[in-house]
Amino acid sequence: VQLQASGGGLVQAGGSLRLSCATSEGTLSYYYMGWIRQAPGKEREFVAGISWPGRNKNYADSVKGRFAISRDNVKNTVDLQMNSLKPEDTAIYYCAADRRAPVTSTGAAFWGRGTQVTVSS
Repeated sequence: VQLQASGGGLVQAGGSLRLSCATSEGTLSYYYMGWIRQAPGKEREFVAGISWPGRNKNYADSVKGRFAISRDNVKNTVDLQMNSLKPEDTAIYYCAADRRAPVTSTGAAFWGRGTQVTVSS
């Protein structure tokens, strides 16, 4: 499955952004989906994950209460609503998918191109 992430940009601290992940072919049905980020000079970090069809969700401690992952199984998209953004949220955000297991920072079968999120202080 080919993934495309969109919605990144520049925002001031305290602001919000909504990222979206879609597929250019096929379907996201039955896939575990997730968002991973990588800041300059740092390791990839798991941000949020969601099961199929969306009952189970999990988050990194650093984003709990601020970010929310969701999926629209009709539109075939997975979104990440990011509120109360902080400068330390600045990173490239990647959408990832896997049929067999939940997405982790290093384990996912399919990765999309990232979208840059920059939070200014």
